[in-house]
Amino acid sequence: MAAPLSLREWIARLERLGELTRVDAEVDPDLEITEIADRTVKAGGPALLFEHPKGSEHALLINQFGTERRMCLALGVESLDEAAARIASLVELKPPQGARAKLGKLRELKSAAKNSQPRRVRRGACQEIVLRGDEIDLGLLPVQRCWPGDPAPFITLPAVITFDPRTGARNVGMYRMQVIDERTTFMHWQLQKDAAASWREMEGRLELAVAIGLDPTTTYAATAPLPRGLDELMLAGLLRGEPVELVKAKTVEIDVPAEAEIVLEGYVERGEVGIEGPFGDHTGFYSPAAPFPLFHLTAMTMRSDAIYTSIVVGKPPAEDAWLGKTSERLFLPAIRSAVPEIVDLDLPVAGAFHNCAIVSIRKDFPNQARKVMNAVWGLGMLSLTKAVVVVDEHVDPHDYEDVFFHVCANVDPKRDVMIAEGPLDQLDHSATLECFGGKIGIDATRKDATEGAREWPQEIEMIGAVRELVDRRWREYGIQL
Repeated sequence: MAAPLSLREWIARLERLGELTRVDAEVDPDLEITEIADRTVKAGGPALLFEHPKGSEHALLINQFGTERRMCLALGVESLDEAAARIASLVELKPPQGARAKLGKLRELKSAAKNSQPRRVRRGACQEIVLRGDEIDLGLLPVQRCWPGDPAPFITLPAVITFDPRTGARNVGMYRMQVIDERTTFMHWQLQKDAAASWREMEGRLELAVAIGLDPTTTYAATAPLPRGLDELMLAGLLRGEPVELVKAKTVEIDVPAEAEIVLEGYVERGEVGIEGPFGDHTGFYSPAAPFPLFHLTAMTMRSDAIYTSIVVGKPPAEDAWLGKTSERLFLPAIRSAVPEIVDLDLPVAGAFHNCAIVSIRKDFPNQARKVMNAVWGLGMLSLTKAVVVVDEHVDPHDYEDVFFHVCANVDPKRDVMIAEGPLDQLDHSATLECFGGKIGIDATRKDATEGAREWPQEIEMIGAVRELVDRRWREYGIQL
């Protein structure tokens, strides 16, 4: 099953598989759609296509990523680990042995490069309608005001395309955009984000483009925590198996996804900021009002019957849960390459991903868990993690009851809890200082005498042969579980 190459193809697949509900009733983008979507997400319900949002002629798609099954359908895989394995096979650090194996790897890399490099085309459906100057009107779109404390509507699922002013490298990121008027929004570039760095480093004006309504793989790629300088559109091409087609924008020197539903073109000025927010965020709390850059639109292009895409964040679990879980799975091979003793990783949805990481390790020496904690705090966006819990390799980090059991059973708080400090997510309201504060590491692994422990008891476990016997005979027992 291939990944869909446009939003239209994606919607058709969802509908064909019973994963989408069309809502014919007129529904208000102001709060009402949020309440409907939030209930649907938390119940594991379908993607929703609101065909008649109040005040707009454009349909609104939401909850397209709200379950693991839909996330797999979006990437064209049976499981998220299958997508991770696809990437891992290309970034394998161990060199192939033998001339034949090396030749095979070279061919594989050349094929991947060809299929992942974005490709320029002459025309794109995203430019069937072109609005400039006074014609531009963000009010044409059914932009949601998601929560009662939000001061205005927010565009919440944009792929924001910028270029590094020093290196020329493309960056595609996802940053919320509070609507100010028909032709202006804020651009929520948090301190640690790549685009924010480009804005701080530039002189004068930075051109950018915003694509809305992309194929699901490219939308996901805009959320992926890639190192600065790596092209998210190449990641999308790699995951899709087909390059993302680009067309030249109308008023800025940027290529934009040809199959996008809507494209906003424009610029930000160095040093021009206003007070954005508050905003009901994925932490489950309102992030406070703060200064952020202003984005001025110079053009608005779209398909003639463009579909607007949106997402609601709030108290977990929300739709972004499976976008985050996809990154957890896809980037695990790279994390293992950097920290080889790591067996598996879980970033709990309830922890809003940046608050907690549970890591299982293959323990070979005393106090190795502390080495792993510090390694995690030095890895890209994982550097923002507030709490790291380390367990032995036989403990499933995705089984929170088992993890909690081992934390309660194996931890001497005086010996096994490490308090540190370092960078935190800008949205973390609990930190004493913005973007900086305390961190906690919990070593829930088995200890030996060299780590100050008494003789460690054997953990209770049934004999494998008995478990297999009971599995075979279970129907005979007549017990319904």
